[in-house]
Amino acid sequence: MNPLTPGRTSHPIRGTVAYARIAVTSTDQTLTARPVHAAPIRTFHPRRGRMSDRQRDALQRLWPAYGLDIGAPDGPFDATAPFGRRAPLVLEIGSGMGDATAAMAAADPDRHYLAVEVHTPGIANLLELVERHGLSNVRVARGDALDLVRAMPEGSLEAVHVFFPDPWPKARHHKRRLIQPTHVALLRSRLVPGGTLHCATDWAEYAESMRETLAADPGLVDAHDGFAPRPGHRPVTRFERRALTAGRSIFDLVHHRR
Repeated sequence: MNPLTPGRTSHPIRGTVAYARIAVTSTDQTLTARPVHAAPIRTFHPRRGRMSDRQRDALQRLWPAYGLDIGAPDGPFDATAPFGRRAPLVLEIGSGMGDATAAMAAADPDRHYLAVEVHTPGIANLLELVERHGLSNVRVARGDALDLVRAMPEGSLEAVHVFFPDPWPKARHHKRRLIQPTHVALLRSRLVPGGTLHCATDWAEYAESMRETLAADPGLVDAHDGFAPRPGHRPVTRFERRALTAGRSIFDLVHHRR
């Protein structure tokens, strides 16, 4: 079975979806099945949420065409298959409500965008944006992004975007952060030479941790010798506006694979 199963809907999709079958993150970088007794470490909350009628309709109609469920990987992921053509691939880890993904994909039609999210209303909202703007270069995957990345051959990705991941602010939860050395090494290995790993956060302490972690990876080159100026191609989302209104600064970090 391919780790991405297009449009798998074994039951009607309702307003809330429990992700009981979603594989969860570990720091293992291999495709070997993990022992069933191993305690998984999630880098995300398997979130549920109420959907509007509009979102529910978009999910029901558009998921079979644009949606992909991430299952347990048992072979390499073919990045061409979901899109039906070959093009450079950008992976969006945690696309939220999808506004930024849709805007970037619309401005960048020669690249494919694969957005990974677990929040049902966000998935539905992005699907609606894909239809509204006629975005043939976007697909939406539901599940653990790291399981998907592990199934990708090295050099599969033109870019990886990690915008505003959960900061897991409590010290005892730092092990759940997405940007940590093992995960960064995995993401970097899937980039093409010169490919981009772009992270952004509004959490100052996490930003500094990100900076140190990315700088320590021997296979990455810092494009700006520290925090980057805000890139014009990254749209301002509602989440970012709320952070700015609350007085929090935004930190961008841009690195390239050697």
